[in-house]
Amino acid sequence: MDRVSSFDEPLLKLLGGATAKVMAEHLDLHTVGDLLHHYPRRYEERGKLTALADLPLDEHVTVVAQVADARILMFNNGRGKRLEVTLTDGSGRLQLVFFGHGVHKPHKELLPGRQAMFAGKVSVFNRKMQLAHPTYQLLDASDADEATEAVDAFAGRLLPIYPACKQLDSWRIAKAVDAVLPSARDAVDPLPASLREGRGFTPLPEALLKVHRPQTKADVEDARARLKWDEAFVLQVALARRRYADAQLPAVARRPVADGLLDAFDAKLPFTLTEGQEKVSKEIFDDLATEHPMHRLLQGEVGSGKTMVALRAMLTVVDAGGQAAMLAPTEVLAQQHHRSITEMMGELAEGGMLGGSDRGTKVVLLTGSMGMAARRQALLDLVTGEAGIVIGTHALIEDKVQFHDLGLVVVDEQHRFGVEQRDALRSKGKQPPHLLVMTATPIPRTVAMTVFGDLETSVLDQLPAGRSPIASHVVPAKDKPHFLSRAWERVREEVGNGHQAYVVCPRIGDDAEEAEGKGGKKTKAKKQAADEDPEKRPPLAVLEIADELRKGALAGLGVEVLHGRMHPDAKDDVMRRFAAGDVDVLVATTVIEVGVNVPNATAMVIMDADRFGVSQLHQLRGRVGRGSAPGLCLLVSEAHEASPARARLSAVAATLDGFELSRIDLEQRREGDVLGQAQSGVRSSLRMLTVIDDEEVIAAAREEAVAVVAADPELEHLPELRTVLAALLDKDREEYLDKG
Repeated sequence: MDRVSSFDEPLLKLLGGATAKVMAEHLDLHTVGDLLHHYPRRYEERGKLTALADLPLDEHVTVVAQVADARILMFNNGRGKRLEVTLTDGSGRLQLVFFGHGVHKPHKELLPGRQAMFAGKVSVFNRKMQLAHPTYQLLDASDADEATEAVDAFAGRLLPIYPACKQLDSWRIAKAVDAVLPSARDAVDPLPASLREGRGFTPLPEALLKVHRPQTKADVEDARARLKWDEAFVLQVALARRRYADAQLPAVARRPVADGLLDAFDAKLPFTLTEGQEKVSKEIFDDLATEHPMHRLLQGEVGSGKTMVALRAMLTVVDAGGQAAMLAPTEVLAQQHHRSITEMMGELAEGGMLGGSDRGTKVVLLTGSMGMAARRQALLDLVTGEAGIVIGTHALIEDKVQFHDLGLVVVDEQHRFGVEQRDALRSKGKQPPHLLVMTATPIPRTVAMTVFGDLETSVLDQLPAGRSPIASHVVPAKDKPHFLSRAWERVREEVGNGHQAYVVCPRIGDDAEEAEGKGGKKTKAKKQAADEDPEKRPPLAVLEIADELRKGALAGLGVEVLHGRMHPDAKDDVMRRFAAGDVDVLVATTVIEVGVNVPNATAMVIMDADRFGVSQLHQLRGRVGRGSAPGLCLLVSEAHEASPARARLSAVAATLDGFELSRIDLEQRREGDVLGQAQSGVRSSLRMLTVIDDEEVIAAAREEAVAVVAADPELEHLPELRTVLAALLDKDREEYLDKG
């Protein structure tokens, strides 16, 4: 059998149909290689052999003893069964207990007089020592040597506990691993020999044996260190090759022009750029001046001035004879960006129009819901080059849209765009355009290196002068209802002082599920369930809360709603009136999360705040305190004080540092969501590596990967690494890397 194919062999051949089917369907394990990379989640310690008289409390022990008696007891009016077994070893006695479905097998096997080994954790019940649901192995009393050997093999071992499923428990997975372990010696080692020896790593076959069947804790450490490196290195090589390939593409260099649009824009700015904005602008201008496409991620806190930096990059490209396109994830945002950019540019955004500047250009909006005439004009302005800047949703990517000379694409909020859109846009330019991706979600360095690893990263971490601090507080609505009343009083006070407020809810409130419930019965049952456990009630809804506020706590104020299912014109109308100060309180869903800019809005009340993620709460909060008056954010929750949900809210209230919060968020959600795997359902290629804890490994692996790819871009001299990469980058994984 050659070295690769033993790993590619289907499990069906080795394990039999039923087991292989469960592994494929429930654990996404199909080949020998998949199973060998299905690592134990933790290890149970069985403990050394202990006499019954010396049992330590709360520790894992292994005992060899004889069954003195076993009896089944009924409880819960005969609905529950419990098997109690008494053991003796001559030094003392010990009770075992098994419950529920787990009583049948031991009841048949643990007959009085049988000798066996038992392993479990010692606890006390009714002042007696006991083991609950211990693992055990029967011993053949007639063969003393065999019994001794079995005891040695069983006691004192680290027992691997595998990620399992209802249909296949950990010990059956362990049995299957035993069947494929001999194939570990055929493992293809992805690390170049010099790297492996330089860092003193355990050979891969040995690491696989040690991770599945460790003799000691040191074995586990050894194996983990090696396997983490493999994952980090292979992923970083994939990303480095992508960056290398992008760097080989041709692009038109777009260099700044003196006395052009950018200089005219800078001259009319009413404030000076922050040091951070200057630094990041320079990084972007340097990239734009090269003859291969820029691929840069611009991350900055809410309100750190990312749009300003992106606009200056777009003006540079227009000065250099090209066009720039900005893509927003929603129509509301595209309109918002168009409004704020034309306001910032003033007469410079009216090129070719009466009263426009002779150095100006046209800034057009293109969205799916525009009228035909406006759309036709926008398309014409793009193809003739009359419009230097276009702002829109992914409607911009449709075939009909043609550019005169697309030089730069700015994508707002990367995670909403897949690779298909990026590629479609790329094909719009005569040569691939430069790409700038903006995100307001602060991303810890390791995640940026892993998830956005094909982009160079710039960070804006200073807030511009004049931005006000935001005070955040948790409002425990269930424990202290008067706190919620006070929250609405605070909103009235802000409006009384000439300001405005947002109220955010998780749900719109016109869903079909509620319509069903209008018969009464369902609603009643739901209400009862909700009263008993707030987690069970549906999240609060915009339409209901707006209604309650108009009639109650905020009666007399101008309260309007905004949500994603409204007609685009209606949405735009509400936003326009809110921005103009004609609406006091806007009750909205998270459509306001990104990009909405109303400096006069100073207060935000987030209902059911525990139903939102940490990053999302941080994004939402960034909508207030955008002017000179301080911001206030109230996080309303019915979660219990000791719950993880409340801990999360307290963390958000305690800091305005988005990077700190993203770390907390990541620690709570772990990698699955961060790496986009939760959405795609594809098993993450990271089984051993944890992005949040292994920063040093990832950084070092990235450095090594860059060096390897620079020296040998096609990996001609590293066939093993090529083989492993091909396995990692099957279609799903490629897509996951591409989507970032």
